[in-house]
Amino acid sequence: MGAPGTLIDDEAGLKALLQRVRRIAVLGIKTEAQRGQPSIDVPRYMERAGYDIVPVPVYYPEVERILGRPVFRRLADIPGEVDLVNVFRRSKDLAPHLDDILAKRPAAVWLQLGIRDDAFAAALLAAGIDVVQDRCILVDHQRLLGGR
Repeated sequence: MGAPGTLIDDEAGLKALLQRVRRIAVLGIKTEAQRGQPSIDVPRYMERAGYDIVPVPVYYPEVERILGRPVFRRLADIPGEVDLVNVFRRSKDLAPHLDDILAKRPAAVWLQLGIRDDAFAAALLAAGIDVVQDRCILVDHQRLLGGR
C-alpha cells in the first residue's frame, strides 16, 4: 500500500486540489428535473467551470443521461481514471459506497457540505485517497478560483 491520503481542510490544499482535478464523478447526482437542488446545480456549475462531469446517480434507474452525459451506476464501471468523487449522500448512507470508491481509486473524495463520517474518511485516507469533508465544492471553487 502507498502513502496515506491527506485530509484537506486548508485554503492552500483546497485550491491545489481544485486546480489539479479535471474529471469529477458525482455520486448521488440528481436529474435536471430536480433543478434548484445542490446535487444537480453544483455539478452543472462545475461543468461550466471546465470540469469533465461523470454522473453516478443513486436513484432514477430509467435515466440514461444527465447533463448530456452517459450515466454510470457504479464508480467502478466508469472507464478511465477519475480525479475526484464528489459525494451527495447523507453521512449515514456513505458506508455502502466505500468498496466502490476504493475499487475506482480516485485521487480524492469530496464530501459536500453537511456530510461527514470520520470512519469513512479514515478508510479512504488509509487507501491513499485525499479527503475533503463537510464543504461545498462550488462555494470553495468560487472563493478560491474566482469562478475560473
